[in-house]
Amino acid sequence: MLTDLPVSELDTRMGITYVEATAERVVATMPVEGNTQPVGLLHGGASCVLAESLGSIAATLHGGPDRMPVGVDINATHHRAVRSGLVTGVATPAHRGRSFATYDIVITDEAGQRVCTARITCFLRPVSTDNT
Repeated sequence: MLTDLPVSELDTRMGITYVEATAERVVATMPVEGNTQPVGLLHGGASCVLAESLGSIAATLHGGPDRMPVGVDINATHHRAVRSGLVTGVATPAHRGRSFATYDIVITDEAGQRVCTARITCFLRPVSTDNT
């Protein structure tokens, strides 16, 4: 588990654990338990939270201390249902520029089967020195 990342309260509530983090690749796990629909399947919104968290961390690492990533687009395709265990998300860059960074995220179950494919684009907003 990585401990020096800017982890959000939502990450903590969802049980997201980061295992690798560079601007080129961010990997995290999330339990299915506690993140399900009423019928017991992994909630599609939970997959989106995992994807956005991964892409945002990657964009933060790419942008450096002078840029703050702000998500401007996310989409996800849900391929299969999961009822238990952990899912693993891997974010890799599709584009890394000065103003925007786009990451592809693949979420798999414990058997390595693809559960969800997502993509997030972040605007890399310059950090203001006057807090505006």
